[in-house]
Amino acid sequence: MLVYGSSLSPFVRKVLAFASEKGIEVESKPIGMGSADPEFLEASPFGKIPALRDGDFAISDSSAIIAYLDAQKPDPELIPSEPQARARTVWFDEFADTILFDCGRKMFFNRIVAPRFLKREGDLAAADKAENVELPPILDYLERVVSDEGYLVGDGLTLADIAVASPFVNFRHLNFEIGARPRLRTYVERILDRQSFRHWADRETAFLARAA
Repeated sequence: MLVYGSSLSPFVRKVLAFASEKGIEVESKPIGMGSADPEFLEASPFGKIPALRDGDFAISDSSAIIAYLDAQKPDPELIPSEPQARARTVWFDEFADTILFDCGRKMFFNRIVAPRFLKREGDLAAADKAENVELPPILDYLERVVSDEGYLVGDGLTLADIAVASPFVNFRHLNFEIGARPRLRTYVERILDRQSFRHWADRETAFLARAA
């Protein structure tokens, strides 16, 4: 299987980490913004990442790709079958893809992507507002909902943890500190220390250092 897109994208990273936790071997093919790669555009007609190709089958969108991977290999169960646990897992996946990502995007794009890769100044006021106004209540919410077992849903790793942890790699690249939220800080450190995240995060760190 081939996954298109840079793991610097939390959506791509989520797919790669999910595949790793499932024990599904995938190949990563970084795709830049505005890529005209015909095979990529066949998989993602509107040029959005990630996209996946598995033989003759191609699909885009991280949630659709994860649904495909999960159906291909149901075990381990990362999307619970119990109705309430499944609903909460889907909620956290959506929360990560929208609320958490949108805030992190303003910080990461304006402080790293724009100056390093687009060679223009980012909107630092928007980045500062995201960090100082928008992000704190999001982090406070996560501090409240991490369970005593150290997960978001149940007593084991699920897609909820993979989806929510993924944007925190970008926060690390920004040297952002979680602050006085000990439960969340421990949770993030433990999830991101898993090999499924470390493998890609270490590559990203080296890549960003070269681009500095």
